[in-house]
Amino acid sequence: MDLLHSNGVLIIQHLQRDYRAYQDFLNFMSHVGDPRNIFSIYFPLWFQLNQVVGTKMIWVAVIGDWFNLIFKWILFGHRPYWWVQETMIYPNQSSPCLEQFPITCETGPGSPSGHAMGSSCVWYVMVTAALSYTVRWKDKSAVTLHRLTWSFLWSIFWIIQIIVCISRVFIATHFPHQVILGVFAGILVAEAFEHTPAIQTASLRMYIKTNLFLFIFALGFYLVLKLLDIDLLWSVPKAKKWCANPDWINIDTTPFAGLVRNLGALFGLGLGINSEMFITSCKGKNSCKISFRVLCIAASLAMLQLYNFIKIPTHTEYLFYILSFCKSAAMPLTVVALVPYCVHSLMRTTEKKLN
Repeated sequence: MDLLHSNGVLIIQHLQRDYRAYQDFLNFMSHVGDPRNIFSIYFPLWFQLNQVVGTKMIWVAVIGDWFNLIFKWILFGHRPYWWVQETMIYPNQSSPCLEQFPITCETGPGSPSGHAMGSSCVWYVMVTAALSYTVRWKDKSAVTLHRLTWSFLWSIFWIIQIIVCISRVFIATHFPHQVILGVFAGILVAEAFEHTPAIQTASLRMYIKTNLFLFIFALGFYLVLKLLDIDLLWSVPKAKKWCANPDWINIDTTPFAGLVRNLGALFGLGLGINSEMFITSCKGKNSCKISFRVLCIAASLAMLQLYNFIKIPTHTEYLFYILSFCKSAAMPLTVVALVPYCVHSLMRTTEKKLN
């Protein structure tokens, strides 16, 4: 692994030295790959356009991130910004200098990359969903157009994944092999859900059972290894020790913070889809109208941006986890039930006045 890591450091140094002019763009692309964007941007757009795709997107994101957590606990992957400080392979304490950025100091293990995995799985869902519309075209010109669309969309997919991977390596938060592993792991998870139609008809009980299984398994795995004197939070002290600026350490990047956030999102989706508000609004006659969908998209995106202004206190870890779960559950609930119901009521009131 030292050889893999040392070669990765050379690549990071090359990127930081020769692509300095693209720093702002690469930092932006790192934010594009942030798994949290799935819940606040991609999901609100797709759910109002196609509820099947939107539902699948949340399931893929949550299960993918859960597997990412388990893999990270198993693989014990180091991050470049602390590995160069602790490795003994460089003689006479001549360890390479890697520049750090405000988004460098993530506290969890590094392999596989959560950003690369989240980005690949959600973009895989979006691309396959878009292509599913063109598959139905039968005439010869339409088949040619489908092939061109196929080539274009998959090219966009790989361009985005490559840039996201480069951005994560550039900021020294991942080694190259970690982002490559993340991309292909995300694709596998997304492809698995292409063959799992049962999620579309899951009851609230099924959502709760899934949540409990994911939480109990992760917590049990953590406690069992802790009894064996294996600390799965070993990376947090390293991050705090070697981060260039203590203010860049964020509790939101710890392993359990991501777990709680994802479980909240899945629970909120189940609560919303099985609510009377969803049935009334999204199964009614207004749900087919373009105006209804556009209003829902605009209102959902606006509401979720307001959620970003809600700052959860971090002084008490358990309180942070509870409030994080509630906030994460509120986001899909807002998109699935609250906003469509309000828009539906508004449109119905307007129609009555016109009549």
